[in-house]
Amino acid sequence: MMKYLIVLLTVVSLSVQAQVKIKIAKLKYDGGGDWYANKTALPNLIAFCNQQLGMNMDEDDEVVDVGSPDLFLYPYVYMTGHGNVVFSESDAENLRKYLEAGGFLHIDDNYGLDQFIRLEMKKVFPELEFIELPFDHPIYHQKFKFPKGLPKIHEHDGKPSQGFGLIHEGRLIAFYSYESDLGNGWEDQNIHNDPESKRQEALKMGANILAYCFTQYQ
Repeated sequence: MMKYLIVLLTVVSLSVQAQVKIKIAKLKYDGGGDWYANKTALPNLIAFCNQQLGMNMDEDDEVVDVGSPDLFLYPYVYMTGHGNVVFSESDAENLRKYLEAGGFLHIDDNYGLDQFIRLEMKKVFPELEFIELPFDHPIYHQKFKFPKGLPKIHEHDGKPSQGFGLIHEGRLIAFYSYESDLGNGWEDQNIHNDPESKRQEALKMGANILAYCFTQYQ
């Protein structure tokens, strides 16, 4: 476990000390769900964070398989989709080691992911439950303030947006944005024709998530 933690710490510290750009990745998983959705989302979020927060992230997002040892190269991993998710036993073990070692998983429901991801994350942490984060949680109060919690970007079923977390030994290891659809808001404007005000809400909340993730290494 310690060697994995060292890898994650090194990834972040190199960015500060040697100006090596941090890379973030989209999570690839089995089951047939469209893990590849929202192709322009992460590049747009990265550009926003680099400009607004002075971050030093690589402009191109990468793809990493949930069962790959390369997972440990990324301090932040983004997971999205509309449908089925299946983690094998080895996938679940690898993801657990990654999260225990300091990694951060952002699960972003793109409508239809909920019933699958809750079951699969039980394979990863059977002892943990997703809990709704209170509105005063630091993830909502980085540079951009969200006093009412997660913004609502797309309507879907008209349910309120909710931000859930998995907390392991006092640390938020996974953030689950539900009924919000942040990733669609990060995409190029002409894809979903969202008002610019909604896109800005989504980008600002995404920036908060990344800022929160990276402060855990300071």
